[in-house]
Amino acid sequence: MTVHLSIVMFAPLAFALAGALGPKRLAPVVALIGTLVTLAYAVLMLFDFESGRPGLQYVTDSEWIPELGIRYSLGVDGLSLWLVALTALLFTATAIWTLVRPMARPGLWAFHMALAQSAILGAFMAQDLALFVGFFDLMLVPFAFLMLGWGGPERRPATLKMVIYTLVGSLLMLAAAVATGVLGGEGGTPNFVIAELARAPEDGGTQRLLFAAFALAFLIKMPAFLVQGWMPDTYRQMPLPALAVFSAVLSKVAAYGFLRVALPLYPDAAEDFQLAIMILSVVGIIYGSAMAFTQTNLRLILGYSSLAQLSFITLGVFALNLEGQQGAILQSINHGLVTVPFFYIVLLAAERAGGSEDINALGGLAFRGPVIATLALIVALATLAMPGSANFVGEFFILLGAFKAELVLAVIAFTGVALASVYVLRAYIRTFHNRRGSGVAEEGGASDASWGDRLVLIPLVVAILAFGLYPQGALEAGEQAGERHPEVAVIK
Repeated sequence: MTVHLSIVMFAPLAFALAGALGPKRLAPVVALIGTLVTLAYAVLMLFDFESGRPGLQYVTDSEWIPELGIRYSLGVDGLSLWLVALTALLFTATAIWTLVRPMARPGLWAFHMALAQSAILGAFMAQDLALFVGFFDLMLVPFAFLMLGWGGPERRPATLKMVIYTLVGSLLMLAAAVATGVLGGEGGTPNFVIAELARAPEDGGTQRLLFAAFALAFLIKMPAFLVQGWMPDTYRQMPLPALAVFSAVLSKVAAYGFLRVALPLYPDAAEDFQLAIMILSVVGIIYGSAMAFTQTNLRLILGYSSLAQLSFITLGVFALNLEGQQGAILQSINHGLVTVPFFYIVLLAAERAGGSEDINALGGLAFRGPVIATLALIVALATLAMPGSANFVGEFFILLGAFKAELVLAVIAFTGVALASVYVLRAYIRTFHNRRGSGVAEEGGASDASWGDRLVLIPLVVAILAFGLYPQGALEAGEQAGERHPEVAVIK
């Protein structure tokens, strides 16, 4: 089957732009059609993808700026296949959510969301380093405008902080990418083709400097421990539908960037920095889990939970073996699947507590909304490393890879599994059970989930269960990427 990746990438943006230029009431519908086109292509790729075939598939490759050696090069392999499908699914769910619950200025909202989706898909499919860096930087722009236009009362300083943090990393990465392309070029023309650069990495100190620049950019975007200063304000102020995909998908581009760019282009530096980043990851697991336990705001509980989960993913990546990489891919997909419905459940809970997202004002919501409570329980259990869940398989592979790399760090990281059960179950019980909270009215107000809410949440929960029962597709794809493509990952 022929899959045109340019259509996969730009369909949401084209439809959203058309909707923004038409009648306001049609903008969400037209934008949804664009996301459905991409989702349909992504599902077809899952079934059509030849896992036993080496190399990239559905390749688009042509000259773009020949004087600078930049190519318009797109492709999909086992490393990016499931992340493309995840992005398509979650943005489609968000488009349906905003169709059921319209946002102010729907045309402009849909345009920014579509631009974010196209940029994220571009980063996952780009096979040219300059193209990857361009998409990596572009995907932050619409989220900044979404927070400025639809965010909370302190949105301006929160946006400024987020932009400054990420801009520092992006500028360092841009400089490192230019240096890599120039050093890897021939005849005065730079070369940015990732696969070709991976065959002839730079030597010594130059490689370490270039790797450090890319690593810092990726760690800030996740965020990781020590560079997470922008995260709390962003999570408080960003509108929930945008925050859901921001937390679920955008951070995965950073983890993917390590596997696609940093490790294959700078393999010796990756080994040099391995222990330091593994230690940073373990500290991030403990710190994120501890902070999630101390928070009472549901957004921040999910935010620090994401920091801990992303630290797990980074730990798997820098185990520098096949098991760690497979676990990182599985964990990335599972975290994305559970994050979006979790944030929507936060919104539904807040509606039943006078707008409060503080667990001290919640409680007893299971009696008022048993469907919401049931869906929330499934999502909460999927967040834990429960046997039968994709999270269990992902964390098992990550810890197995970490055990092979650094036994002591793996043992310490294991405590993050136990801590996750504490803060997730605490948040769930305080929100849906115990006595009715001070913010929850005795009678009246919203009751259970509406049919529109269920139209979004139930398919996502089904996807969580299906992926937990059958994660083999992503495992096989990750194994193929690790074993067959030396330009994708460093495998000891």
